[in-house]
This record gives sequence, C-alpha cells and structure tokens, in this order.
Amino acid sequence: MRADARKNRDHLLAVAGAVISEQGVDASLRDIARQAEVGLATLLRHFPTREALLEALLHTSFDELTAKAGELETSSSPEDALVSWLRDCVAWTTEYRGVTVLMAAAIEDTESALHASCVTLRAAGTRLLTRAQAVGRARTDIDGTDLFALIATLAWLGDQPSLASRADRLFDVVASAILTK
Repeated sequence: MRADARKNRDHLLAVAGAVISEQGVDASLRDIARQAEVGLATLLRHFPTREALLEALLHTSFDELTAKAGELETSSSPEDALVSWLRDCVAWTTEYRGVTVLMAAAIEDTESALHASCVTLRAAGTRLLTRAQAVGRARTDIDGTDLFALIATLAWLGDQPSLASRADRLFDVVASAILTK
C-alpha cells in the first residue's frame, strides 16, 4: 500500500475509533466520513462494509488481548491469569458500545469479517480457563463459550448508565463465582 493511502486509511480508522467509542458500533458511516473530512465513497473504498471497518478497527485489539492471554499463561498463576485477562477483555469491550453483540454474532457466522478474530480470542480465554480448571482453581461446569458470554454480560453492565457504577463490584462477584477456593 502506498504511503499516502496508508496514511488516509490510518486517519479513517482513528476517526472511526473516536466516533464508535462515542456513538457505538451502529454509528453512521456517513458521520464517520464527515468527521474524517472525506466523502462516503472514500470511506467505502477503504472499507466496503461496516463489518470490514470494524474488523480493521478491532483487529489490533483482538491480537493484543490474544497475546496478553499467552503472556499470562506463563507469567501468572492460573487463577490470576484468568481474572486479569477477563478484566482486560471486559474493559476493552466497554470502549466500543455494542461491540459484544457483534462479537457474539460473529462467533457463529463463519462469513463474518470478525469471525476469525473472535474465535481466536475465545480460544485464548478458553486456554486460560482450562489451565485454571486443571489445577482445581476454576469451576469445571463452564467452558470458553460461557466465559465469552460472561464477558459480553459484564460489558453490557458497563454500557448501562444506571448500572455502570455497579460494574466493578459485579465483576468481582462473577470472577469469584468462576474461581474455586
């Protein structure tokens, strides 16, 4: 990709990130283009669909969370690794209101641009959960899909103005319910 095209793409992603953080994943593509000071056709030339834009925007974060899981597997106790990664995932998902709905749908839709990244992220969490289960530090009646659902649920709490103040406390309740003594 030419340097100027890369610069334009990066600018569009930066603006899209700010708009989506403020308005959620259903933000108008036209609004994103307007705030980036380009035409809608320019935005669509770089990202032909909303999902393609979101995949490009979220891909780096997915990779970082997956890498973080790998680091935690070797640097922390199984229970600390699981809770730390879970907290990071929930914190990240609250940055982009509505992203958990897209992620849940993408897991099931193999044609989704987000599918591979979401599956990889869920697998990373599953490895941490399985590791904690293997040493008797996490419940054995949950799996990676349950963990992914809990991330979505906890992120949803953070998106609700009337419940956001309870999100941290409820995270601790859920984390302690996952872990065994």
